Amino acid sequence: MMRFREFGFALSVLAAPLAACLEPVQAADMAMDAEAAVFEEPAPDWSFTVAPYFWMAGLSGSIGDFGAPPVDVDVKFVDILKSLDFSMMMVSEARYGRFSLSSDLLFLKVSANGSSPFGVLASTIGVGSKTFEFTALGGYALIDTPDGRLDVVAGARVWSVETTLSFAGGPLGGLWLRDSQTWVDAMAGLKGRMNVTPQVYLTGWAIAGGGSSDSSWDVLGGVGYDFSDRFSAVLGYRAAGVDYQNGPFVFDVTMQGPILGAVFRF
Repeated sequence: MMRFREFGFALSVLAAPLAACLEPVQAADMAMDAEAAVFEEPAPDWSFTVAPYFWMAGLSGSIGDFGAPPVDVDVKFVDILKSLDFSMMMVSEARYGRFSLSSDLLFLKVSANGSSPFGVLASTIGVGSKTFEFTALGGYALIDTPDGRLDVVAGARVWSVETTLSFAGGPLGGLWLRDSQTWVDAMAGLKGRMNVTPQVYLTGWAIAGGGSSDSSWDVLGGVGYDFSDRFSAVLGYRAAGVDYQNGPFVFDVTMQGPILGAVFRF
């Protein structure tokens, strides 16, 4: 029994220096683990933005449908507003780290009635127009800092334009005509945001492309104000154009004017 106790005492004496040597190593490992935990970047989270807007745009260019020769048009926003039946405009975006998916939706429905010349073939003629534009873009942030972000984006834009004519009274009374076209263009460009102050920021995009049309482009510049982390308002100016022709159908127009939007973040 004495020999066993002596052996245990000797073992404890030999283990003490070893434990003393291991304690600094273990402490250093724990310190390194804590430091790594502090400096390790957190995993990115999804964020979502929805921004309904109102575009006070006029329209100019050349339009031809129903097989008739193209005619030059120059319609002010106030004239469009008088004939406006319905409109929907919204930008949305989903982000994950440096990657993003964004879209732009625009739909306008206008109509007007007028008297037929001399009232021989018809007493009145009704004109209706529907314009639908939808853009979907994938993006990657070339610059992503607390002070701003710059994305390179690419995707597609769908256009759908429809014009109707309706006749009332006279020999053509009850006649209804419709002419429409739908096409898709590839689009690419840049979009970004730069913070000026903790509340004020600059935002905008510039994209262009083509495919079914000869050319398609869209430029926006605006100033935003953050009322909170989840809500801001934007005031700016937007201009967009498309040059499309398919046989006698021509839609070569430019739309431009002030834009006012509300931005909601989730």
